[in-house]
Amino acid sequence: MAEPVAFCAMAIESVLGWPACLHRRLGHPVGLFARLIGACDRRFNRSQDSDSRRRLGGIVTVCVLLAFAGGGAWLIEQAVRQVAGAWAWPILCLLAWPAMAARSLDDHVRPILRALQEGDLQSAREAVGRIVGRDTAALDETGVARAAIESLSESFCDGVVAPLFWLLVLGLPGVWAYKALNTADSTIGHREMPYTHFGWAAARSDDLANILPARLSAVLLCAVAMTGWGTLWRDHARHASPNAGWPEAAMAGALSVRLAGPIAYDGVLADKPWIGQGDEADAATLAGAVKIYRRACALLGAIVLGAAWLV
Repeated sequence: MAEPVAFCAMAIESVLGWPACLHRRLGHPVGLFARLIGACDRRFNRSQDSDSRRRLGGIVTVCVLLAFAGGGAWLIEQAVRQVAGAWAWPILCLLAWPAMAARSLDDHVRPILRALQEGDLQSAREAVGRIVGRDTAALDETGVARAAIESLSESFCDGVVAPLFWLLVLGLPGVWAYKALNTADSTIGHREMPYTHFGWAAARSDDLANILPARLSAVLLCAVAMTGWGTLWRDHARHASPNAGWPEAAMAGALSVRLAGPIAYDGVLADKPWIGQGDEADAATLAGAVKIYRRACALLGAIVLGAAWLV
């Protein structure tokens, strides 16, 4: 049952994304996670608390999130199966749909590419600033294209492969538990204060959840590009994250381009190592990355469809 649910949820999101009319009326489930994380942050991450107390509070936050997202999804899935029986899968498909993000990611990257192709660097900076955390005001074309390619590569794992993986493995509870962890990592999983200790559990849990999806993402990217394996193997460990370096190195190798390198955050330059070798990124390189991304999504969908047909 998991295979048709996963394929149909991915297919619906690939066509519709998460429509603006639904977002205005219903919001998005991730917003519930963000509000819950914010409440836990205010309760368990107070400035007067010790480092160990903050870390414990972060662990409690992750447990609360998993109980809310995974436990709630389990109860809903059981109720749907009991009521709908053999016809539960279309309902479960609709409930899993918002957890997918293939189209949504594509929709965020296309304005960056369009602005670069039109020579509108300021609009490109503003568009890329919506999907990355680095300083973007002074980025040139290379910096904007590089940031977009890195975000696209990493988000291929976080927004496409990992949700589908956990939906296949653990059903509706798995995919929503993963989305809750990923939201926590994005909001509080930072090394800087005030989240150094409070966000530790969120960051480590997200790392654990992405171990297999990150490597699968890299394999898919290299497979559709039919190149990049050497760069993947050589450079994946150059990233600070134990997972993000895999899809980024795969994309760098597939495009023969340099990614990462020195990056500024809040006015402070982080001297990160380069991933990949070759030309500097530009609009044409970003266009190539989008094509590889779309092909990798299509290959992933075909694999899931094949699994559903075999089962």
